[in-house]
Amino acid sequence: MRQSWPAMLASCEALSKRAEWSAVCSAAASVNAGDERSVRAFYESQFIPHQLRNLDGSIQGMVTGYYEPLLKGSRTRSGPFQTALYRTPEDLLTIDLGALYPELKNMRLRGRLAANKIVPYPSRAELMQQNLLVGKELLWVDDAVEAFFLQVQGSGRVFIESTRETVRVAYADQNGHPYRSIGRYLVDKGELTLDQASMQGIKAWVAANPARRQELLNANPSFVFFREEKITDPAKGPKGALGVPLTAQRSIAVDPQFVSLGAPVFLSTTQPNAAQPLRRLMLAQDTGGAIRNPVRADLFWGFGAEAGELAGRMKQPGQMWVLLPRTLALQTN
Repeated sequence: MRQSWPAMLASCEALSKRAEWSAVCSAAASVNAGDERSVRAFYESQFIPHQLRNLDGSIQGMVTGYYEPLLKGSRTRSGPFQTALYRTPEDLLTIDLGALYPELKNMRLRGRLAANKIVPYPSRAELMQQNLLVGKELLWVDDAVEAFFLQVQGSGRVFIESTRETVRVAYADQNGHPYRSIGRYLVDKGELTLDQASMQGIKAWVAANPARRQELLNANPSFVFFREEKITDPAKGPKGALGVPLTAQRSIAVDPQFVSLGAPVFLSTTQPNAAQPLRRLMLAQDTGGAIRNPVRADLFWGFGAEAGELAGRMKQPGQMWVLLPRTLALQTN
């Protein structure tokens, strides 16, 4: 449990001013972070675990992985740098439905204004085929498939060769279309088996079928826009939906309709593409377009190629227990 402590303190940075979390985060300030018994006593005294169940009553769900990749890039289109990463277009509207209807908390509607009506924003295929993002280029990178997977991960780092600097491209917004798995697309087409449809398997398929690359990428209508951020501490991950830096192997993305952002979650699953148990306390600090349902998590593996290997193979069954502050848990009961 002691390894979860930096992530727990990060959650408190965002939650300490909320009434139901103030006592918990106040107690956290006096915990000896180097003592396993002290950390365990904190969790046991402050929280009550509740096992998460799917809407059909089942207790098992899917656990996938994500990471922060490193791409090579340029600030101008030149040489191998022919694939753009885009900033958010000015005509993209994001409407927080929870502000109007409390029962729709954490749900957002995205679109654009056309003839005084809000209409759906263009899909990935429409944006690319109609060149609708010209002038919105943020950076240029050297690999279209890596750029696609950067959108799937939600954020990453780009090494600018001309200046020898590394910058972070952070998630800024999304076009409002649902995420569709291109691995599932290849499986449904009979191109790959389920076991082969990992990130590594998909990249290998594209390398063998370059003429079908855009067809495959367009199978996912979702499109992510980025903003550039300076990296002040390379050891820290990108900020998740909670607004705090993610902690490698201790932060997970969840469906906020069912799991409160910032809450500790005990995760019981297995290592990527293996039967070896992976059971540890995590912190729910992010969300994702593909993360839907109560028993559903995306484990943040960290930065770099090794993290990418683990994340790309992670598609394991798992169970989850959310730890609720005792005052909130008693109200729920």
